[in-house]
Amino acid sequence: MSEILVEGKNCYRKCHSERVAFLIDGAAYFSAFVKVVSKARRSILIVGWDIDSRLELLPGETSSHGPTKLGEFLDWVVSQTPDLHAHILEWDFAMIYAFEREPLPFFNLGWKTHRRVRFHADDEHPVGASHHQKIVVVDDEIGFAGGLDLTASRWDTPQHQPEDPRRVLPSGEAYPPFHDVHMMVEGEAAACLGQLARERWRRATGETLPAPDGRENDLWPDDLDSDLENVEVAIARTEAAYKDQPEVQEIETLYKDAIASAKNWIYIENQYFTSLDIEEALANRLNEDTGPEVVLVLPHQCEGWLEEQTMNNIRSVLLKKLWESDRHNRLRVYYPSTSANEKEAIFVHAKVLIVDDELVRIGSSNLSNRSMGLDSECDLAIEARGSRELKEAIRVFRSRLLGEHLSVAPEEIAETVSEQTSLIKAIEKLQSNSRSLYSLQTEPTEWFDHLDEDELLTLDPEQPLELDRMIDIIIHKDGKGQKRWKVRFIKTGLIILLLAGLAALWRFTPPGQSIDKELLVQWANSIREEPAAVGYVIAAYLTGSLLFFPATLLIGATAFVFDPISGFLYALCGSLVSALATYGIGRGLGRATVRRLAGDKLNRLSKRLAQRGLTAVMVVHLVPIAQFTVVNMVAGASYIRFRDFALGTLLGMAPGILAVTVFVDRLKSALLDPNWTNVLWLLAVLVIVVSSGVWIGKRFTR
Repeated sequence: MSEILVEGKNCYRKCHSERVAFLIDGAAYFSAFVKVVSKARRSILIVGWDIDSRLELLPGETSSHGPTKLGEFLDWVVSQTPDLHAHILEWDFAMIYAFEREPLPFFNLGWKTHRRVRFHADDEHPVGASHHQKIVVVDDEIGFAGGLDLTASRWDTPQHQPEDPRRVLPSGEAYPPFHDVHMMVEGEAAACLGQLARERWRRATGETLPAPDGRENDLWPDDLDSDLENVEVAIARTEAAYKDQPEVQEIETLYKDAIASAKNWIYIENQYFTSLDIEEALANRLNEDTGPEVVLVLPHQCEGWLEEQTMNNIRSVLLKKLWESDRHNRLRVYYPSTSANEKEAIFVHAKVLIVDDELVRIGSSNLSNRSMGLDSECDLAIEARGSRELKEAIRVFRSRLLGEHLSVAPEEIAETVSEQTSLIKAIEKLQSNSRSLYSLQTEPTEWFDHLDEDELLTLDPEQPLELDRMIDIIIHKDGKGQKRWKVRFIKTGLIILLLAGLAALWRFTPPGQSIDKELLVQWANSIREEPAAVGYVIAAYLTGSLLFFPATLLIGATAFVFDPISGFLYALCGSLVSALATYGIGRGLGRATVRRLAGDKLNRLSKRLAQRGLTAVMVVHLVPIAQFTVVNMVAGASYIRFRDFALGTLLGMAPGILAVTVFVDRLKSALLDPNWTNVLWLLAVLVIVVSSGVWIGKRFTR
């Protein structure tokens, strides 16, 4: 039988593991984590996409191993053992996740804990990428890797009860049933994961951590049975090219090789299905006359509004293509649910692939373009290579997963699959109208259905983004920047025209005419007459800047509600206050953190800002060349003088705010009294605003 796992091709290392355990769902992983870490003597390495010190590791239980909240537990364990050091490395996350994560993790996992508990936020990755690995290594003897982060909303049991009082966020808010899988390894395989984690720490901090010496005791929990013994475990990675670090795409290669090797069936559990290359690999197998069955277990919906609009739609497009390739009816796509009610679906966060009971892989990689080439990932894989013992262990693991989803015993799953000689027929025979697997029906939004591959890759990229080009506009002298400011002005002009078009529809169509204009005017008047109006405006600008909301839209809204003079002053005040706030955030975070937004050009930009601080700040706010919040944070991280930044922002923002205020005032007049005079005034102001913008761009960009 040909070998699937090949070092240097689709995996980084193949390492011996004395014991292996498949940990299904958060309760199993967190329990094992507590028991292993409590025995640590030298080293605890934690690498994660998200880590929350408030995580309740054993909800509803007491523990003989110290506190049960993650931060307090690590502090207690380290303080009990003189030679023990804990190193925690979390992705230095994008601002978009700021409100979903623990505030000030460096304080709760660093300053508040024992001095031998060290926390670092890792920003050593390309712009737009994330560190997505989920690894824990203890004394280089026990290693954990898979889909579970040590963070909130991950704990659950295989029962996935619809209403489990233990399944709550640190805020006390309940979250829905959550399914995930982790793998636990022992011995050399753990040491290999330790080497990978220490290398991540070195890249992030510049510090080289020593590997722990020797084996002091048996860390494996006494009450945890192993699923496999004395096997080779392969480690596969994804790493984007960055600085002197080459690109690594072992995970994508392994997916393709595993799919190509399948003879009977391919079983997949994954949070996403947006990878164009994996869809193509599966479609090729479905097109074959005697290809394998393909079973996908996915979540019913992606989490959050943004993912629903992007990842859900990309998934729908790719599934549509996959169904079109299924000429022989060998494809099934399911989601697990506690009942036939879609609202009681179990969220699938697992990243599992099982092929013919010959290969199993568990890891952090999603079936997304990001996981194939952009984000850092770590998967573990085991190949049977004809061994009956290994095949049986993989079969039992698959039966446990399906048994959990279908609410039947694993033994019944195995027996039914054997009888039917088909994974699909076995699932269909055991489906019920209560807790079960349900067919996933999905259709993309109409406009998504017409996107080409390049446009889909823009929404789910597989290569590092080039957001730092926005900084090039300031520092390049090759003429390319002048083209970019034109694009910015064209986009701004299109936004203005779009707003004008929407306003016309509102004014001249039946839905718009059905709105009581007097009520709208009264509403605006009530806001203007509010004594705390300026406070509300400033609060709106502050919130908008933290959420990266377009400043132009806030300025337009202010001009619409208030009279021209008040609107101009309020917008200028709100813009200045929010600019100073985000400038302060940038200065507080420092260059290392803000670099992920500005890219490698930050040092060159800092030099230019230092040379021409006041002028540079004025120009970057006068010419629409970069996102408002990003410009302010970069200026703060560049240590531009506060006085220069404040004055430059004031001088740079004033002309643009004045232009928007005058335009919106004329637009409002044309809407409320659409005579030819007001319409002509509106067009004249639009021409003046656009022409002034073009002149300013030519005059000031260089």
